[in-house]
Amino acid sequence: MSTTPTPTIEFKPSAHPLADAEREAILADPGFGRHFTDHMVTVRWTEGRGWHDAQLVPYAPLSIDPANMTLHYAQSIFEGLKAYRRPDGSVATFRPEANAKRFQASARRLAMPELPVETFIEACDALVTQDMAWVPQHGEQSLYLRPFMFATEVGLGVRPAGEYLFMVIASPAGAYFKGGVKPVSVWLSEDYVRAVKGGIGAVKTGGNYAASLVAQKEADAKGCDQVVWLDAVEHRWVEEMGGMNLYFVYGDRIVTPELTGSLLPGVTRDSLFTLARELGYTAEEGRISSEDWRRDTGNGTLTEVFACGTAAVITPVGTVKSRSGEWTQGDGQPGEVTLRLRKALLDLQTGAAPDPYGWMHELG
Repeated sequence: MSTTPTPTIEFKPSAHPLADAEREAILADPGFGRHFTDHMVTVRWTEGRGWHDAQLVPYAPLSIDPANMTLHYAQSIFEGLKAYRRPDGSVATFRPEANAKRFQASARRLAMPELPVETFIEACDALVTQDMAWVPQHGEQSLYLRPFMFATEVGLGVRPAGEYLFMVIASPAGAYFKGGVKPVSVWLSEDYVRAVKGGIGAVKTGGNYAASLVAQKEADAKGCDQVVWLDAVEHRWVEEMGGMNLYFVYGDRIVTPELTGSLLPGVTRDSLFTLARELGYTAEEGRISSEDWRRDTGNGTLTEVFACGTAAVITPVGTVKSRSGEWTQGDGQPGEVTLRLRKALLDLQTGAAPDPYGWMHELG
């Protein structure tokens, strides 16, 4: 693919951004993914030319040809990261380089062009800088960034497209789950699978999420908040919860399902390995079966379970349901380790605690 240098982003800001009063009303209760800032960033890629036409423009709908190749063959990837308001009023994003590298890995798997890491970060920086007023100032709220890329070539031939559009949009974010730090109930999916080894489970592509919706609908029917995926071969080994990684707490030891090629290597998951060890816990990858989960909860050795991801940060698991019955994790309330790790991560992200790892990318 072309190694042509990426262009500098041209700023074309909106002449009519949302009025301050309307924006502040949104920020008072932003929800998640319901409202979007005034601008977006776009960068195009064309075979033989490389990356070009990088622009920051007003947020607006796109015009898509009915024969757009993404609509038919799903060459589409995305990322999610957050910008946080610091105590001094400045803003920083959390580990954008890690997201940029994972975005490249997703692109390789789907035969798409790899966006340079520096361009990914520059695009996110440009949008946050332009829409700085949209970064909330209250507690755990943040500005959620959604970089994504999809094929724009028109045609029905089954092959990698020759044209792509990379974009970044942003949305102020409150709590991902309405209950906040409240244990969620989960349904063990034994009929459907999320991904298989050698497939696309380890990348962030829309097709993974489309395949998950029928199981999530089943979880809803069972009165559960989320679905938990088991492996595709034995339907036994725990993999992920919805779009989040899982952690199992055995006293001072925390275990997360190993990366087999069918699980997403979460940035939050990776960060918690470091934070847990810093706090004195043993953190490791391993294999946890649904039988292990139920047995170890019952005998008290498995003390807590939580999910983690960019959107939800850390969310405790309270009740587990399956065809063979249900059980409550611990006393059904958020556990001590879960809350301690959640506080450590959020304190670092919001600037309430030092950042010895260089994870926060300051924007001013």
